[in-house]
Amino acid sequence: MVTFVQQRRLLVEQQIKNRGVTDPAVLAAVESVARETFLPPELAEFAYLDRALPIEKGQTISQPYIVALMTEALQLKPPDRVLEVGTGSGYAAAVLAKVAREVYTIERHAELAEQAAGRLRNQGYDNVHVLQGDGTLGWPEHAPFDAIVVAAGGPEVPRPLLDQLAIGGRLVIPVGEEKTLQSLVRVTRTGTDEYHREELGDVRFVPLVGAAGWEEEEEVAQIIAPRRPASAPALVEALIRETAEPFQEIERGELGPLKERIGDSRLVLIGEATHGTSEFYRMRAEITKQLILHKGIKFVAIEADWPDAARVDQYVRRLEPANGHRWEAFSRFPTWMWRNREVLEFVEWLREYNQAIEDPHERVGFYGLDLYSVFTSIRAVLDYLDRVDPEAARIARLRYGCLTPWEGDPALYGRLAVSGRYRVCENEAVATLEDLFKQRLQYTQYDGARFLDAVQNARLVANAERYYRVMYYGSNESWNHRDLHMFDTLELVLGFHGTGSKGVVWEHNSHLGDAAATEMGAGGQTNVGHLCRQRFGKSAYLIGQGTDHGTVAAAANWDEPVEFMSVRPGYPNSFENLFHDSGIKAFCLHLREPRKIDLRAEMAVSRLERAIGVIYRPDTELASHYFHALLSHQFDEFLWFDRTQAVHPISNDDARQFSPEHPFSLVR
Repeated sequence: MVTFVQQRRLLVEQQIKNRGVTDPAVLAAVESVARETFLPPELAEFAYLDRALPIEKGQTISQPYIVALMTEALQLKPPDRVLEVGTGSGYAAAVLAKVAREVYTIERHAELAEQAAGRLRNQGYDNVHVLQGDGTLGWPEHAPFDAIVVAAGGPEVPRPLLDQLAIGGRLVIPVGEEKTLQSLVRVTRTGTDEYHREELGDVRFVPLVGAAGWEEEEEVAQIIAPRRPASAPALVEALIRETAEPFQEIERGELGPLKERIGDSRLVLIGEATHGTSEFYRMRAEITKQLILHKGIKFVAIEADWPDAARVDQYVRRLEPANGHRWEAFSRFPTWMWRNREVLEFVEWLREYNQAIEDPHERVGFYGLDLYSVFTSIRAVLDYLDRVDPEAARIARLRYGCLTPWEGDPALYGRLAVSGRYRVCENEAVATLEDLFKQRLQYTQYDGARFLDAVQNARLVANAERYYRVMYYGSNESWNHRDLHMFDTLELVLGFHGTGSKGVVWEHNSHLGDAAATEMGAGGQTNVGHLCRQRFGKSAYLIGQGTDHGTVAAAANWDEPVEFMSVRPGYPNSFENLFHDSGIKAFCLHLREPRKIDLRAEMAVSRLERAIGVIYRPDTELASHYFHALLSHQFDEFLWFDRTQAVHPISNDDARQFSPEHPFSLVR
């Protein structure tokens, strides 16, 4: 088992040093401070993920990289005296105390100030002094300070802090007119009334509340929610019972009203609260069938890699394989996410539906939007070029040779490239994509659809190469890069199918619900749902799905075998708990223009929402799987199943019965 000491060392090497923090004193400080001791006990196992984590009073413990970055920006020397505004858990103060002589830290929440003081005292940080008060006013009794750091974003640099800065002192603070987007600035006092200001980059912090900051009501809980108190749960539950449309069976559910509300929407995005719940897959398939039959849907796009979904596309449209060799689709972790009986049933239905359409290009297609299949995509590009342009294939092989040593571990490539220990392969990956576009007139003479496949695989390689590098710069940048790739791919497919073409998208709620209505958006993340609303407006129809309890197919850790786990009942103050207490077993809830406007208002109150991906950790569910959201702004419709069961993975024995051309067959 990896110890906390080892995890700290890896954190410093992989997430902090590799991202540009070089001050030896700062690196040593982060490596020596036991972050787990500044967290609630149930979150200790997540201490060395490079992310902010929740603590008491609705606050967070800062991301280690940000703590290191701001500490380095202070340009501290051992004799310095530092003022910190925003003690929080006390973690950042402990890091500062390892570098500077004295640290004075202010926390406005009395409970947090008391806890932080106790933690710091118990761990021997005798050079840290904690005050409960308004940090925007500083601590004049101990001024002037050689350095001041503020762990919250203000509309401007507070004048009291500037006044308490020593000549030559540095103040680092996030500043911005928006409460959730700031620029990190460093202000150096060069004279009695002279200051030099430097911009250090865009950041996102919680608002700085106080007399010289934002007003009290502008706290983090209000970032994603209008200032409207929630009604009593019993009243909201009664409103849900009055407006919800119950259904008994998925395959015989009353979907007529939902179809009417979807209308002529160009894109219908159908989400899921887990990647392993049977009801979500079955309902999504049933809605999609109805839209294909009655609304002219031309394709289905899923949260899967392009080449894997291409195997399904070839099967359902009865096309010849794009290359001569056979390989197993959806064979990487998590295999059960798409290789399951629920998806199999839909694939067979779609193949049968398409059989009656004579032109293969008019048949309903099936595409993957994701970007993890870098090496399968490399092989697809090379196979295509071998057929249409052998000399271009030779050049592409040389270029892709930069990446091929890392086929077994592309994340390792990203880490080594970021750290400068291996060359960046971006130019080679992009050059192949550019060459394909230059030759598109010549290549499309062979087969436009196969040119589309080759271009998208080359685009995937270029974007995946960047993804594996930016994943070391923080979760927001890698998340946004991935969702932008998926959205760009979706637009590519729409363009291929022509003006006015319509499609259905299958992904997780966290990708398809509008991120701007969640704390994801408040934290700087975008997603496919938000981008679709920006681009297509009301012609994008967003549907979420959720459950209270039951079973789910998931893994305890990445790349581990699938388990069938029990889903815990919804957490208090969550949408899941609210829907469960309504007493309706399954229903559809219209949110865009509900029959009673009060429903939309109640669903626009910030509540917790659960998201289970391919990993499920029930013991730390609140920290691992919940986020705040405004449901009626996040989705146009929400489908509820009170009790659900896990999907049914396709076993190897079952897969051996499929014909070689079947997308779920095993390579023999």
